Amino acid sequence: MREHVDYLVEWLEKKVKDAGAKGAVVGVSGGLDSAVVANLIKRAFPDNSLGVIMPIDQEVSNQEEAVETVEKAELFYIGVPLTDSYHTTFREIKENVEKHGEWVEDNEQLGGANLKARLRMSTLYAMAANYNYLVIGTGNAPETYTGYFTKFGDGAADLEPLAHLTKEEVRDMARYLEVPNSVIERPPSAELWEGQTDEDELGVSYDTIDAYLRGETIDEKDKQIIEELHKKSEHKRHTPATPPKFEKGE
Repeated sequence: MREHVDYLVEWLEKKVKDAGAKGAVVGVSGGLDSAVVANLIKRAFPDNSLGVIMPIDQEVSNQEEAVETVEKAELFYIGVPLTDSYHTTFREIKENVEKHGEWVEDNEQLGGANLKARLRMSTLYAMAANYNYLVIGTGNAPETYTGYFTKFGDGAADLEPLAHLTKEEVRDMARYLEVPNSVIERPPSAELWEGQTDEDELGVSYDTIDAYLRGETIDEKDKQIIEELHKKSEHKRHTPATPPKFEKGE
C-alpha cells in the first residue's frame, strides 16, 4: 500500500507542477473518498493544500466527520456554509419556472440535489482560482463506471487520483493513511437529502460493483442493474457530443 500511496502522491505533484499550479484543493464531506484525497494532497503539498467543508442546511461545526478528517490529516481547511446560497438560488429558479412554465414536482428532489453538487463545485473552483490550486476529485472506480456523480458537480475536477480504485481499495488505503474509523465505517452518502445513501440510490452495493469490475461472477439481477447504470451514464464520462464539422456541398 505504501508504494501505491507514494505513486499517487508523486502523480499529483507532477500533474500540478505541469499545470503551473501551486497546490491542490479538495471538498471534504466527511466521507471515505474525500478523506483519502485529503491525506494524499497533504502529503503531496504540505504547505499548499486546502480542504473545503461546504455544508448545506448544516453548520460547519456539525460536520463532525469532515472536521475530524482534516484535523487528523493536519490539513488546513476553510468552512463555507452554502445553505443560504442554495435556498436563494433554488427559490429563484422555482419561482421563475412557475411564473413562465411548469414546475415538475417529481423532479424537484433530484434537481435540488444536483444543484447542491454544482454549487459546491463552483465554490471549489473559486477557491482554487484564489490560491492557484487545482481541484482534486474524489470519484472512485464504481462511481465512475455507474455514473454515480453529478455531471459538472462532484464529477467536475482537474485530477481524479482514485479513479481506478475499487471501494475496497479505497477503504484499504484509508486504513493505511489512518483515516478515523468513524469515517471508514460510515455508510457512503453524498448527503444530497436527508437519509440518502449511495447504495440505496444505486440499487446495488459497492462490494457487488467491485466484484463486477474485478470480473467476478455476481447475481444476474445485480449485473443488469450495473450495466444499465453504465449505459445510461455514458454521456457523463465524455466531453459534450459535437456533430462532425459541416462541409458545404456534402
